[in-house]
Amino acid sequence: MDDMKVLIVDDHPIMRLGVRQLILGAWPDARIEEATTLAQACETFLAFSPRFIVLDMGLPDTTGTEGVSRMLQLAGPVPILVLSFNVEAAYAARLLKMGVAGYLPKDRAGDELVTALRRIGEGRRYVTEAAADHLVDLLGGRSAAGEPHEQLSAQELRVMQLIAAGKAPAEIAQLMGLSVKTVGTYRARMLEKTGWKNNTELTKYCVARGLTDPG
Repeated sequence: MDDMKVLIVDDHPIMRLGVRQLILGAWPDARIEEATTLAQACETFLAFSPRFIVLDMGLPDTTGTEGVSRMLQLAGPVPILVLSFNVEAAYAARLLKMGVAGYLPKDRAGDELVTALRRIGEGRRYVTEAAADHLVDLLGGRSAAGEPHEQLSAQELRVMQLIAAGKAPAEIAQLMGLSVKTVGTYRARMLEKTGWKNNTELTKYCVARGLTDPG
């Protein structure tokens, strides 16, 4: 690819270094800038005009999918490849619906990052083979009954995560920029959609599927 310019957004220096080395190994002339927070990423994006963004989901100044949403609004047509430690099934479909170009678990980055960027550079989308199988199941309606959280909106999913992480309603409201009443509304909708009776059932579900950590 000509004019390979990549913005790497991740607060872990070892991860940034690894991504940088993978990119330079495939494109020795690539120009790369780095950012450790969403705010810094926005400033760097405007100054650097990258061709690709490699974005960590767990930044210190944002939570859950909120940072992805804000970067999507700023980046416009510039494709974003999201990296995360989270379980693929919980996030791949939702992030693709939001508009990201690809989703890659961090433990697969060493093997698939270059392939993902090449695929995205061709105007296509990228997920791992396991995530692709899950998306096919979702489209076929085979996994809906077994994955209640797939029915939730982005805000409801985020409230679910924070409840499972032990956050009180006031803390959740502050983190998400909402009122406590609105948080309660999201919780009520979430319980209605999923059939969970209380926070204990919700938490057990999330812990079993690795959904408590938004990073």
